[in-house]
Amino acid sequence: MRPYAWDIDSGRMPVNTPAGKSTTTGRIISTSLIPSSHLGAIRSTKPRGDRPGVTQSYAALSQVIKESGLLRRTPVFYSLLVGGLVLALGGAITGFVLLGDTWYQLLIAAALGIIFTQFAFFAHEASHRAVLTSGRANDRVGRFVATVMVGISYQWWMTKHTRHHANPNRIGKDPDIEFDTISFIEEDAARQRGLIGWITRRQGWLFFPLLLLEGLNLHVTSIRSLFERRAIPGRALELTLIALRLGAYVAVVFWALPLGMAFAFLGVQLAVFGVYMGASFAPNHKGMPIVPADAKLDFLSKQVLTSRNITGRWTSPLMGGLNHQVEHHLFPSMPRPHLGRAREIVREHCRSLGIPYTETTLVDSYGIVVRYLNRVGLAARDPFDCPAAGELRRR
Repeated sequence: MRPYAWDIDSGRMPVNTPAGKSTTTGRIISTSLIPSSHLGAIRSTKPRGDRPGVTQSYAALSQVIKESGLLRRTPVFYSLLVGGLVLALGGAITGFVLLGDTWYQLLIAAALGIIFTQFAFFAHEASHRAVLTSGRANDRVGRFVATVMVGISYQWWMTKHTRHHANPNRIGKDPDIEFDTISFIEEDAARQRGLIGWITRRQGWLFFPLLLLEGLNLHVTSIRSLFERRAIPGRALELTLIALRLGAYVAVVFWALPLGMAFAFLGVQLAVFGVYMGASFAPNHKGMPIVPADAKLDFLSKQVLTSRNITGRWTSPLMGGLNHQVEHHLFPSMPRPHLGRAREIVREHCRSLGIPYTETTLVDSYGIVVRYLNRVGLAARDPFDCPAAGELRRR
């Protein structure tokens, strides 16, 4: 087997190359040289002899996972999860009614932002067929939760997220690294000018502040997708449910609260929702290697090498199981309670093949994301801009 490596400076992954040679630079790069500041902690790997091919090994891994019962549904867990979320939502609504005209309502708004994000995590799992045994039943549950509880399009999410899972971090195929205010690859950053260029040059530091607007962006983008001129399953139903949900929600808020407080309530709820969603999804792939558009990579390698796990006792309930990103990408339909056990199996399997298995803490992952975005953002600098001159001007 060939050792796995990638270009440290560009973040581009070399694939199908002689032992460690990068297709992007031609330099010899060893996985042992990858700094943890770029990728987080990487489990040391010692290739073993007499190993099967990576493609064959994934089939063997899948068999072990299946025989271990880790793909079995967990109805009790999800029943308790949904029950807990419904109780939390009921408590927030009760608090909203009892508090009345007071700025303490902003605490209720923040709580709703958290609750809606947790519902979004559940809808995400339903979209992967991880909740129920029937695909159609999962879709019904996922569509109801996404549209009625969260207020976003389930079909938009399904289309976008399926593309991401098929080609994580692959240029031109993964919608999650396409330009949208933030540039995730240098080529996009280099094209930005004006205000967006200014943001791009500082995008690492601005990443979390920009997430304050991500909640609104998710609603607008998903609804706008339902008006596209293409066949969209469930278009009319989703538009109806989202209109009823958002209309009723906004009407109640403005009916119960003074005008300024109502706007503040919605602003806080959307801000918390956006930050929570972005802070849960970003650590999983941002700052991991970018796969060239024409690269050939087997399923196991492309999922493991582009994903990062997040460690910590409370990360699974906090992130809706997204902390086990490697296992989630390898087995998308695996229920959340089984991901921790699968991690042990997958990590050992990667060790036997010499495939880097990346995991780090949540705080460290945020540092990695910020540094990565700042590094990419440097491509937006004016090539004729003299840093020394800029420093003198500031004086």
